[in-house]
Amino acid sequence: MKKIEAIIKPFKMDDVREALGEIGITGMTVSEVRGFGRQKGHTELYRGAEYMVDFLPKVKIEIVVDDETAERCIDAIMSTAQTGKIGDGKIFVTAVERVIRIRTGEEDANAI
Repeated sequence: MKKIEAIIKPFKMDDVREALGEIGITGMTVSEVRGFGRQKGHTELYRGAEYMVDFLPKVKIEIVVDDETAERCIDAIMSTAQTGKIGDGKIFVTAVERVIRIRTGEEDANAI
């Protein structure tokens, strides 16, 4: 099993969700996060004073899938979240040792 974490631009969330739904992904965790990388930040004007905004709004998607589905998920995220501009985000893929559904006690693939 793999855990896929994708940090994307907020306005791309609906497109990514649709693309993942089309390949059969029925569940995910989505968080509103803030951060920066090469994009750095930007300056804004507030009441006549200029200040630096270091952390930019992003959306973090977390999905746990079987090994066979992982590559299709990555491709779906890449194709829909990419704008070609700086700040498109990142995808992190890690191995998952064990998954347990709390309600039923099901484990691993049955718990996904």
